[in-house]
Amino acid sequence: MTARLRLAFMGSPDFSVPALRALHGAGHQIACVYTQPPKPAGRGQRETPCPVHRAALELGLPVRTPARVKRDAAEHAAFAALDLDVAVVAAYGLILPPAMLAAPRRGCLNIHASLLPRWRGAGPIQAAILAGDTESGITIMQMEEGLDTGPMLLAEATPIGPRTTTPELHDALAEIGARLILRVLDENPPSVPQPEAGVTYAPKLSKADGRIDWTQPATALDRRIRALTPWPGCFFQAGAEVLRVHAAEAVPGSGAPGTLLAPDVVACGAGALHLLRLQRPGRAAMPTADLLRGYSLPTQLS
Repeated sequence: MTARLRLAFMGSPDFSVPALRALHGAGHQIACVYTQPPKPAGRGQRETPCPVHRAALELGLPVRTPARVKRDAAEHAAFAALDLDVAVVAAYGLILPPAMLAAPRRGCLNIHASLLPRWRGAGPIQAAILAGDTESGITIMQMEEGLDTGPMLLAEATPIGPRTTTPELHDALAEIGARLILRVLDENPPSVPQPEAGVTYAPKLSKADGRIDWTQPATALDRRIRALTPWPGCFFQAGAEVLRVHAAEAVPGSGAPGTLLAPDVVACGAGALHLLRLQRPGRAAMPTADLLRGYSLPTQLS
């Protein structure tokens, strides 16, 4: 490896942790770790640090948790004072202003969970599964002011199988990202502008995106459940209850959308959906066969 670099790491969720650990393990000098501030969580709503924050404390690294950085001159000055060779950003959650992007000598590098320019934006992993893509990947990108528009330094693809879920793809991409960022810091490859063709955007998801629309094809609903589980989760109305769907598969079948064709099979706009794992309000998720031993779905779902 070339000379160890002085860097800042900026990330928040589980996705970012493998990269932080890889950089630390490779001997780079991590001057500071930036994460989202602790947030209330659990029944007691206790202030809880995010996964990167917890990992940084475990590694004995200094942590900063500014609530915002875009217009905070004091934060810009503190960042510049770190005298960084480079900053590595992985799902940090805050937009970096020009003053921070330009402060490190090699700029700021982003570990992005797609093969750019496809799926710029907030939810690239879910978007790839929702769209039925057959591959995804990691792109290491030189950051600039635009939304994931910067030139690319290195990329690696990984397949999306017919049953791939968001947690599976998430974990695979996190490991690829950890490996690729070490290569980029070591090899310093030349940057390549993103193609102008093929740009797509992955919008930020909300809980409303999880509602099952039985008029859609069963194959589309299968992808939606694999993409949006565990968050925001998929759900449907069953009489007076709202049930969450944790797993399902598309099967042959026909009928009015939302009609129960079998105890655990529902007609869709095309084909049918076999419900494999469900959750009733206030109860644990379980295989549908177990749930149906003491419970019956209504004949019409909405």
